[in-house]
Amino acid sequence: MATQIDPGDPALQPLHIPALPLAGKKALVVGVANKDSIAYGCARAFRAFGAEVAMTYLNEKTRAYTQVLADALRVPPELYRPCDVREPGQLEAVFEAIEQHWGKLHILLHSIAFSPREDLHGRVIDCSLPGFLSTMEISVWSLIRMTHLAEPLLAREGGVVFTLSYFGGEKVVPHYGIMGTAKAALETAAKYLAAELGPKNIRVNIISPGPVMTRAASGIDRFDELLERTKERAPTHSLVTPDQVGLATAGLACDFARIVTGEVLYMDGGYNIMGG
Repeated sequence: MATQIDPGDPALQPLHIPALPLAGKKALVVGVANKDSIAYGCARAFRAFGAEVAMTYLNEKTRAYTQVLADALRVPPELYRPCDVREPGQLEAVFEAIEQHWGKLHILLHSIAFSPREDLHGRVIDCSLPGFLSTMEISVWSLIRMTHLAEPLLAREGGVVFTLSYFGGEKVVPHYGIMGTAKAALETAAKYLAAELGPKNIRVNIISPGPVMTRAASGIDRFDELLERTKERAPTHSLVTPDQVGLATAGLACDFARIVTGEVLYMDGGYNIMGG
């Protein structure tokens, strides 16, 4: 006997994907240094998907490189603000401005990492206590602090937090040193945040791109060798670009990815799957 089919069954209707799936969403991107930043690639993608974007810059020196980027993204002047997490009050001022201008937030991208040069270039076993504390405060605790400030804004309509990591937080990567320790801590912190904020309809995910020649990466010893090794070993035999990472991240920010949280999402051309 044939099964009766209801033409109105939702399973028989086409899936609808909006042309601008982030239209009406508000995104804050923290950590843009210049046009080559992965954070800027994400900001560009959020904007292309329809979101409005707020953006921060570290100091007046980096403002010279980022003002033109903020203009290209049509960032409101009041939402293009300085943010050095070591400067008291600056991070709080960013979220106060978002509260006043938008009253809500849907996407937060955390792209901050730092370690003093002498500790970053040395062995982990030789890392100084001040260097270790500085690395963890700026690279890890800043995510916790930032998410704490964003929580009330994200909870109003639900949202997602992204932080940027690297494979060196999971496996030992030569010359990545103390930053690998920081990325491991960052990933674990993000997973705990995902568990705690899930009931409030807030997701937290870790984006782990392959190596990209950014200003931050230029501080890693022998980084050019890492680029060549990655290109050789990745199944795609190519390096990722900030725009590629941005587009993939923007897709994960959309409502159709709402079931994805607490994950480390590799965007490295498959490099992380290769053994040996």
